[in-house]
Parts: sequence; structure tokens; C-alpha cells
Amino acid sequence: MTDNNSQTLTREQVASIMDATLLKPEATREDVDALIAEARELGCGAVCVSPSMIPAAPADSCDSDATVGAPVIATVAGFPSGKHATLVKATEARFAVELGADEVDVVVDVARAIAGDTNALISELMTIREAVPQPVILKVILETALLSEEAIRACVRACVAVGADYVKTSTGFHPAGGASVEAVEIMADELRKANKLASFGMGEDLRRNLGALGIKASGGIRTWDAAVAMINAGATRLGVSSPRAILEGAN
Repeated sequence: MTDNNSQTLTREQVASIMDATLLKPEATREDVDALIAEARELGCGAVCVSPSMIPAAPADSCDSDATVGAPVIATVAGFPSGKHATLVKATEARFAVELGADEVDVVVDVARAIAGDTNALISELMTIREAVPQPVILKVILETALLSEEAIRACVRACVAVGADYVKTSTGFHPAGGASVEAVEIMADELRKANKLASFGMGEDLRRNLGALGIKASGGIRTWDAAVAMINAGATRLGVSSPRAILEGAN
């Protein structure tokens, strides 16, 4: 675990690692514009929107009263089931980047993850990584609520092998559940064993130079205490749909 706790984490620190997320199928362009404006006002590091919403609103369309720069734009691929053909995921990811996405969160084939089929996972993820090489940030969604501890660890090892940038708990769409402290702790432990664990607050340039992977906790994080618990467990990014409500709970 990290040394962070609710007394030492500031609202600004937590906001900076938030991916303000809007992936509802009924989301409109106006909803996305509002999300980006809110994320900029709050100091969120990124927004995550559906591929059809890329390109997203330009930075100069955001709230003129915002105090920080525009958040980076993330999107998803193979979402939410992960049961898309590998080349479809890779093409979707590459096309989104060509349209302006800075980061891609891709869902693995969950059946392969459950089985702990590391070779198949590496093959799939390598194809996607080659389609969106660095400096594009690639986050790999595991759906940890469905996985055994050993399956989680196998997925993390596959992510290390292909040079992913983050391992992510969940889509937030599966009925099995979203992020858990236990899953984040397992992911952090496996990365620590490989000497690849990024620390909270580590900048993207340093993380990349060290070949370290971050952990994104996503799905069901709705309160300040829940956000802090995920960070204490090892999370370095948080995927949230209500960033303002979470940050208003800061001590």
C-alpha cells in the first residue's frame, strides 16, 4: 500500500488523477461538452468518452472561468464486452487516436482473462499496442470482479509484457461489479513483484521512462472515502462518472 491517507491527500491531487467518464449510450454531444467543461473546472486530468464522440470539444470551448488547462481526451475500444475481434479493437483504437484521442481504454477478451490464457492475452494486446504505440496511453480493462486472484495476476503480467501503460479494474457496465480495494491491491502486488509499479503522483513522462504501469480503478467509485481507499490500495487513476460529488466530500 501507499502511505497516502485521507489526511494527506488534497482535493487537487485526487482531481488530477480522475478520468471524468461519460460512456452512456444516450449521451449527446452537448453532454460531452458539459463534461469537458466540468472536468476542466474541477482540475480533472482526463475525460473518457465514447469513440463516436471523438473528436471531442476543443479546449477553447470550455468554461472561461476554469482555473486549469483542458483535460486530455480518452476513449474506449472493444467496449464494454471485450468480445470484438482483435483487429476490430486495434482498428477502433487507431481510428480514435487519428481523430484526436490521447488515451485508449481497451477491454480484453474476458473469457481469456478468466482462463488465465496469458499467451492469447499477449497476442491480442500486442496487436492493439502496435496499432497505438506510445506516446498514446493504453489502459487495459480486465473486469476484475469476474476474475480469480491468479487470473488477475496473469492479466497483469500480460500487460507488462506488451508495454501497456495502465491496468484497469472494470468497465463499470458488467453486473458482476466494478472496482474493489482487494483487486487493486492484487494488481499492485503483482506489478510490485515485477518492479513495474507506478506510484501515486508519478508523472506520465517519468512513468514511461521507468517502464512502470499505473493502475486505474473504475466502476462504482462514488464517494471521497472510496476514492481515497482505492489510492491507498495502489490506484494511480480513477475512472468516475460524478467527479464533483466525490471532490465535494474532501475533508
